Amino acid sequence: MHMPSDESYPRICLEVGLDCETCTSGTAIQVAAVCKGLSGKAIAQMFVQIYPSLACSGMHSHFAAHYNRAHRTSLSEVAPVLTMVAVA
Repeated sequence: MHMPSDESYPRICLEVGLDCETCTSGTAIQVAAVCKGLSGKAIAQMFVQIYPSLACSGMHSHFAAHYNRAHRTSLSEVAPVLTMVAVA
């Protein structure tokens, strides 16, 4: 099996209709739903595990921002429910 070089990786993504922003933001939102409360270092480690290609490395901050936004959103949706449970 032929593995693409790092330089061709984004081109391959574009050929199947993926752009870097959509790919990393979608993945970050999914990770935030499954892995709640990751620290900045853990988010960085997660990014490198998911996107080992050097061609993707520039999207780390985009991934982190979308993870944090999704995590904050999920917390704001859960907070009223937690308050109701604590009062009951």
